[in-house]
Amino acid sequence: MPEKKKLYEIDLYEPIQKHFLKQGYRVNGEVHDCDLTAVKGEELIIIELKLNLNIDLLLQGTRRQRLTDLVYIAIPKPKRISRRRWNDVLQLMKKLELGLIIVSFSGNRRKVEFVVHPEPFERGPVKNKRKRSALLAEIEGRSADYNIGGSSKKKIMTAYKENCIQIACYLEKLGPMAPKALAALGTGDKTQSILNKNYYKWFDKVQRGVYAISEQGRMEIQEKPELVSYYLDKLED
Repeated sequence: MPEKKKLYEIDLYEPIQKHFLKQGYRVNGEVHDCDLTAVKGEELIIIELKLNLNIDLLLQGTRRQRLTDLVYIAIPKPKRISRRRWNDVLQLMKKLELGLIIVSFSGNRRKVEFVVHPEPFERGPVKNKRKRSALLAEIEGRSADYNIGGSSKKKIMTAYKENCIQIACYLEKLGPMAPKALAALGTGDKTQSILNKNYYKWFDKVQRGVYAISEQGRMEIQEKPELVSYYLDKLED
C-alpha cells in the first residue's frame, strides 16, 4: 500500500491560485504576511492557508479584515468530523464574517470548494425559543447559585432538585400533606408530578393523596443545610 504523502500549507496554494487566475484575478503569495492575495479591479481578497482550523487561524483571519472585508481561510478537507460539529464551525465562520475554502486531495487531483463566503452576518431573532424558555425557567427556578461553572463529574443543583428539597422540608416541618396543600404553600405546579415520580426516593405515600418525607429524604436534605434553612425561613414568612 503506497504511503500517503504528507500535506503542507504550500500544497493548498497552487489549486487556489489556479482557481482565481481562471477568474481573472492577479494572484500573489506571501504579501505583507498574507499567504495569498487575489486582486481584480478594486476588489482585494486575502486567503490564509492552514492545515487545521484553530483559534490562531481565526484570529489571523479577523486581523486581515482590517485590510479588506473579503477574507477567506483555507484548509484541507477534514478527514473525520461530526455533522453537528461541522455545522457549528460553519455557523462560527458566518458570525465572524470569514469565508471558508476546503481543498480536497485525491491522487493528483485537487478540488477547491467555497463552503462559506465572507458576508455581513445578520443575527436575527432567537431561533430556538423552546430551549431559550427552558433555560430561563431553570434560572428562575433556582434560589441562588450553588454550582461552580466548569465543574465536571460533580452533582449539579438544579431547579428540579431545589423543588424536591422544598417539598421535603415542608413535609418534615408540617407532617404528611396532600400535593394541593403543598402547592398552596408555594411548592409550585410540579408538586404532584414530583411526589408521584419520587425520583430521589424522598417521599412515602402514607394514604391516598397524602405524602410524607421518607427516612432517606430526611437524611439527604441535611446535606444541603443552606437550602433547608432558606425554605424553612420562606415557610415561616
